[in-house]
Formats: sequence, structure tokens, C-alpha cells
Amino acid sequence: MAHIIEIKDMAAAELDVYARLTESQLRNRLEPEKGVFIAESPKVIGTALDAGVEPVSLLMERKHLEGQAKDILSRCGDIPVYTAQREVLDGLTGYPLTRGILCAMRRPKPKTPEEICEGVRRIAVLEGIVDTTNIGAIFRSAAALGIGAVLLTPSCCDPLCRRAVRVSMGTVFQVPWARIGETPEEWPENGLVRLHSMGFKTAAMALSDDSVSIDDAALMAEDRLAIVLGTEGDGLSAATIARCDYTAKIPMAAGVDSLNVAAASAVAFWQLRDTGRCGG
Repeated sequence: MAHIIEIKDMAAAELDVYARLTESQLRNRLEPEKGVFIAESPKVIGTALDAGVEPVSLLMERKHLEGQAKDILSRCGDIPVYTAQREVLDGLTGYPLTRGILCAMRRPKPKTPEEICEGVRRIAVLEGIVDTTNIGAIFRSAAALGIGAVLLTPSCCDPLCRRAVRVSMGTVFQVPWARIGETPEEWPENGLVRLHSMGFKTAAMALSDDSVSIDDAALMAEDRLAIVLGTEGDGLSAATIARCDYTAKIPMAAGVDSLNVAAASAVAFWQLRDTGRCGG
């Protein structure tokens, strides 16, 4: 049974995780087994619990104890549940809690690319994408369109930062993901060698003279395919493009040369989907 605690001291150390720690401090890079992240809203928290993520504590408006948090509370066991009226919580977190419920959760143990890609035919590889909204939106598209795993290069932002989790609607807990390399020096050369050793052909999403359309027959027929997407401003690096098996583009009309990376991911995922996982 949850341990309900009425907030009386806004400076209590137990509340630091919700208000006074940076995303980097939450990750706790030096001791990742102690790292936490924040999930927001009953739907997202429930999806994380479905995936086996361990809750540490909850923060919510008092009215939700018998309302929309009731199911969440029944699933979280004997953890601290900090509660107060909405205006108190807004003052603590510094922003309105539109969903009224936050959950501090233990970061899952990292997995290797080989572990999450076993038996998977379509994956996404994200190079240097730092916008949390884009990361969240790409995961949501990946979940909806049959992408079996997502790999992130070392310079990508954390998929478990608060905004990415929220934008993804919890799909960061449904689509397996891993870092491909721990340092920038490991990508692209070592990372692409690693992908090829797992049996993937690689498709760089980029505009170039030798780009093929994403509906190219040979590209679509590949048994195992890694769709490689680049950073918001400059796109993929020249070194990455040069080492990929294909360079692919989304045909554009009306003189538009490109889409936002999140929008482009959805189009590419749909066209190049594994029809065994995603109907069509």
C-alpha cells in the first residue's frame, strides 16, 4: 500500500528529484544503476509500469489519490506518494502539472544493440538528434509503424528526459533502444561496421546526386534494414552517408527540399516498414 505524505516542507531533500535536479543529475552517469527519470501522466506512467520499469516515488495533486491515480497507486506498492494542492505543486515544480501526476522511476539497465536487434528486420538509427520533441515524436512513429528497435549515436539526447518521454506518449518504453557506442569516436565507422556485422543494410536519409527514392524496389526488398536519420540542422554527416549502403530520399513537391526529421521518420518508416509487423 502506498505511503501518502502531505508536503509540508518544500525544501525537503526527497522532493529534489521533481524540482531541483538537472536531467544530467537524474541520469547519474557515474552510477547509472542509481539513475532515475520522471514520467508524467497516468497513461505514460502506466505504459512504463507495463514495461516493467520500477517506480521510486510519486508526486500528485491530492484530488487524484481517489481519482485518475487510483489504478497507478494500486500497482506501485509501498512507495512514497507526495501530495498537496495544485498551487503548492506548481510552486514546487515551477510549472503547472497539467496531468497532475509525476512519477520518479528507476532507469532500466542499458542493453546492447545486439540484444535489442536480434530477430528484428527494421530499425532506426538516430545520429546527433538533440531536440527532445523530435526524439519523442520519432519513437512514437517507430512504435506505430513497425520499427523493431531504435539505436542512438553517443551525441543524441536522452530518450528518458522528461519532454521526450511525454511527447512519445510512453512509446520509449515500448520500442527497445540502445546507444550504439559510448563516445563520439565510435560513430560512424565502428557503429556502421557493427550494424553490418548484425546483418543490416544501411539506408542514409539524405539528399544527394545518387539518392534513390524510398520506394526503390531494391531498398524495399532488403531483409534487414537500418534507416539512418540525421540531426535537425545539418542532417547526416558526410562520413555516415559515404559508409551507408544506400542514400535514400523522400520525393518532394512544390520546391520543398526536406521535412523535419520527425516527419521524415514517419514517412520513411511507413514506406520501408516490415509488412510482417505492420499491415500493408
